[in-house]
Amino acid sequence: MLLTVFCLRRDRSELTFSLQVDADFELQNFRALCELESGIPAAESQIVYAERPLTDNNRSLASYGLKDGDVVILRQKDTVEPRPSIRFPALPRIDFSSIAVPGTSAQQRQSPAQRLRPSPPDAPSFSQGLENPALLREMLLANPHELSLLKERNPPLAEALLSGDLDKFTRVLLEQQQDRARREQERIRLYSADPFDLEAQAKIEEDIRQQNIEENMTIAMEEAPESFGQVVMLYINCKVNGHPVKAFVDSGAQMTIMSQACAERCNIMRLVDRRWAGIAKGVGTQKIIGRVHLAQVQIEGDFLACSFSILEEQPMDMLLGLDMLKRHQCSIDLKKNVLEIGTTGSQTAFLPEGELPECARLAYGAGREDVRPEEIADQELAEAIQKSVEEAGISSPMLCAGAIALRHSFDGFSNAEYNSLWTSSDLHDKKDRKTWICPCVSYKY
Repeated sequence: MLLTVFCLRRDRSELTFSLQVDADFELQNFRALCELESGIPAAESQIVYAERPLTDNNRSLASYGLKDGDVVILRQKDTVEPRPSIRFPALPRIDFSSIAVPGTSAQQRQSPAQRLRPSPPDAPSFSQGLENPALLREMLLANPHELSLLKERNPPLAEALLSGDLDKFTRVLLEQQQDRARREQERIRLYSADPFDLEAQAKIEEDIRQQNIEENMTIAMEEAPESFGQVVMLYINCKVNGHPVKAFVDSGAQMTIMSQACAERCNIMRLVDRRWAGIAKGVGTQKIIGRVHLAQVQIEGDFLACSFSILEEQPMDMLLGLDMLKRHQCSIDLKKNVLEIGTTGSQTAFLPEGELPECARLAYGAGREDVRPEEIADQELAEAIQKSVEEAGISSPMLCAGAIALRHSFDGFSNAEYNSLWTSSDLHDKKDRKTWICPCVSYKY
């Protein structure tokens, strides 16, 4: 039968493992197997099943009621069990507990059950060698490596440590210790509860899942720490209409875009065709002012023809999308860290981190790094539609035709949806068609 063993060591670390044993396996042999897996000596181990400690080492596991799939708890005893006392009827009983012995403390005389119970808030001592918070604070401050790990893994305690207030540090440390003791008692209660209780099994499953996540993260931090770093985005130097621009290379974007501010600097706003206006939906939403059908882009010594969709509030100046990358047969070579242009055979190096523009680390626009896109998408969409309504008096039929033509280069809506919208009687019956706005164009970048 397969038994799952939840191990609680003396240092309060945890371990879970499974053992395949026979039903007639004796308890003492089972303790030996647990010692090999956990490292806890058999003499210091205590096995608990269904909130009942198993004490007779000569009995079989089946005699204790253990079945296939059961969970047992292996606890390391805090102190060696005292030898059984020999009673002498002729001698009077003497209570030695009140005699103070040099070198001992009240903490050492506590029973294991008392040690598991969290100390009161005003207790001056800590278990686990934390009875001197001042010394612990000095050790952490003197070790930059441990301090950096504390900042990463325990920000509240690190904040209390760096505040310079010893009382605050002691209070936070004690609160965390008490919270951990409560969680351990809850785990012990769950693992000792009825194995057929659905609520207990769900909590055990969640506890095991969370433990696996923590172990996976620990392994990742040790074996692949670079996965927690920030990747430098791919930017290149180029010139648009003779003006230098740092362009973001994004093969996941369907189209090449440019911000309105960059288009004004490059003096190509006069070429913007506003019939191709619309709403761009990706990470958030932005308004498309129009499209520049043809402009000259210089990359190294090559002059390439390129078209741009002009966005009103775009943090990055220029984005080279998949349309231009495929048109000029470009290849992103990450080994050489260059962008190769297939039609000309030339290549240009990607910019190092020190030469990236200020907006390179902005995910959702200036001042919105911590805002989730789904929280602002509806608001941005409403604002963009409102602006489109206010500026819709330009050329309604041409605006609609341009937006529908722009839509065909993306995957926003199906042709049937557009045809049904355009041929509906509601649209043809409207007298003032200048107030009608085309459905938004959707693409990702």
